[in-house]
Amino acid sequence: MQLIAEETAHSPAADFLPLNGTDYVEFHVGNAKQAAYYYRAAFGMELVAYRGPETGTRDRASYVLQQGKIRFVFTTPLRPDSEIADAIRRHGDGVHDVALWVDDAESAWRETTRRGAKSIAGPHVIEDESGRIRLSAIATYGDTIHTFVERREYQGIFLPGFREIPRPDPVARPTGLLHIDHMVGNVGWGEMNRWVDFYRDVMGFSLYQHFDDNDISTEYSALMSKVMANGNGRVKFPINEPAEGRRRSQIEEYLDFYGGPGVQHIAMATADIIHTVTKLRDQGVEFLRVPVTYYADLQSRVGRIDEPIEELAKLGILVDRDDEGYMLQIFTKPVEDRPTLFYEIIQRKGSRSFGKGNFKALFEAIEREQAARGNL
Repeated sequence: MQLIAEETAHSPAADFLPLNGTDYVEFHVGNAKQAAYYYRAAFGMELVAYRGPETGTRDRASYVLQQGKIRFVFTTPLRPDSEIADAIRRHGDGVHDVALWVDDAESAWRETTRRGAKSIAGPHVIEDESGRIRLSAIATYGDTIHTFVERREYQGIFLPGFREIPRPDPVARPTGLLHIDHMVGNVGWGEMNRWVDFYRDVMGFSLYQHFDDNDISTEYSALMSKVMANGNGRVKFPINEPAEGRRRSQIEEYLDFYGGPGVQHIAMATADIIHTVTKLRDQGVEFLRVPVTYYADLQSRVGRIDEPIEELAKLGILVDRDDEGYMLQIFTKPVEDRPTLFYEIIQRKGSRSFGKGNFKALFEAIEREQAARGNL
């Protein structure tokens, strides 16, 4: 693993694309009402806004869910001949838009398109009685896009055109999720460096960490990954590509079933991973498991930790340490029938890494799932 610290030390004046963080993640799904219910009941997210025929939108319905600073939007087409319906036919349910919160959506669009980004939507204003929002959008890997969202003149719940839903949500049972830690994109053979260059040259990101096939491999499969971070470090995008192995890697399985590049998983942070994972598990979220032998020498590998090892073993939570502290993490199984999107739950106690010491155990657990599906 290489930690390229010197490249992440941007000064604000040098950052031509200052980002305040992730604004929202929009999913295109076959049935937004049912998808939203699952995330409310299982992940504890609260329904806060809605857009559809009842609000004057005729071609789609969207449900906005929130927990902490995490905001998910689930959108479904109302007509079979729409672009959204075509995307779902090709990809299944998946992430369409990783929207980024900016102070100036016009500048963000101008600076990125000037550096080579493909424009999806030029700067434009939408407004209602709560104010105005300026938006713009560019393309990234596959059919994924980045929308730039400028909110400083808006006081509403989400975006103009959405109706606020009275709270509290009778379905949501919060689980302690706080914010998005990072989002991982899978790209095709030999495509990782192309998209690393895109985030560096077009969006001003820097290389944060780099893992090669010696770091991320098992007896059967391997992958390579580079983590890109924006100037203030609030947005991190690892980019994965397959590497040569004896059998098909998890990245190849994703690409086959998703029909191309896309968001593989979203890591969501918590301040108490034992509490959060216990709640998620009790509410129906399924997690990958590693053999109990993983915990036999855990303390000798990672040193002293605050959490009871027997509790971590019972839940299947992994631990890794770097020079700055340690982190705890666990991964869900795919949340759809296609083996594509899944989630990571992460708690950081000083560590800024991504669990290099857990890669072998984790990827062997993924391979067991692949083998059960007949895809290894």
